[in-house]
Amino acid sequence: MEAIKNALDFSDFTRFDRTIAALVGLFLISFPLFSHSNFALATLIQFLMFSVYGMGWNTIGGYGGQVDLGKAQYVGIGAYTTAVLLIRWDIPFWFSMPLGMALAVGWSFILGYPLFRLKGHYFAIATIATSLVLKDIFEVWNFVGAARGLEISPIKYAPPDFFRLIFKEDVYYYYLILGFFFIGLFYMNWFRKSRLGFQLRSIKDNEEVARSLGIDVHWAKIKTYAVATAFVSAVGSFHACYIKNIEPEDTMSLDISVLIALMAMLGGAGSLWGPIIGAAILIPLKSYLKEWLGASAGLVGIDLIIYSAIIMAVAAFEPRGIWGIVEKVRLKRRKYP
Repeated sequence: MEAIKNALDFSDFTRFDRTIAALVGLFLISFPLFSHSNFALATLIQFLMFSVYGMGWNTIGGYGGQVDLGKAQYVGIGAYTTAVLLIRWDIPFWFSMPLGMALAVGWSFILGYPLFRLKGHYFAIATIATSLVLKDIFEVWNFVGAARGLEISPIKYAPPDFFRLIFKEDVYYYYLILGFFFIGLFYMNWFRKSRLGFQLRSIKDNEEVARSLGIDVHWAKIKTYAVATAFVSAVGSFHACYIKNIEPEDTMSLDISVLIALMAMLGGAGSLWGPIIGAAILIPLKSYLKEWLGASAGLVGIDLIIYSAIIMAVAAFEPRGIWGIVEKVRLKRRKYP
């Protein structure tokens, strides 16, 4: 009960923050009730998916200060576990998703033990390497479709099918990933106030001091890496049923890993709202710029240039991201009312 109470308790944020959060929540819940295009709904689904990815990354990357650039491998494990089990043995999503999470968490423990012996850029490079190696294995592994991937046929599984997560209309996928989003948000609100959350912040501030306080630094990092993995794998399973056609290049590429990390870094790594703010800016920006300036105007690549310029500008002004800018402005107002 204490954990649920902590998860639902946002009293340490200002009334203004809580009001904005409540309004955003109401907007997300009511959005499908208003007139909208399929493109807008698809963009919001992408926003919710990357928000949850970012929340997972934020546990180890934001609170723990470890630059993990290999999260795409766990997206792939979740997506492929669900797709393989459904296609080959007709096992529904609600059974395959937890199994995918268990496989991903098991893999994270195997990798985490040696990975967290490394520090700084060595750790970041090692996470990239492990993710790319797994992607290469999947690209030549015929059991999982090799480079051509796997396809979940909506003809074989006639919609609507809640257990296999096969729907004709995207609005059902929207509300499902919205449920994941709120579960992730409440979990992160509990996590940042948990014993492990405090241990990670101590480790991020000074590992030696944390170790002198009796914290098992290595084990705390491994546990948190597993938590981050569970988040990412669950959404990876959703991704398989939503997209229905998965390939190693689409689910396990370095681009996915970098994008997940950038969401949290831009919004504010180590803050509850950071990954959500980052996804709310970058996902619509990426989608609409690509549509308007890339496909329509023929300016191939211009969307990526603008996208990168915004990230560099925010990073140069405030390394703690957009949430860091908000806190800086508030501090100035308190000093000079």
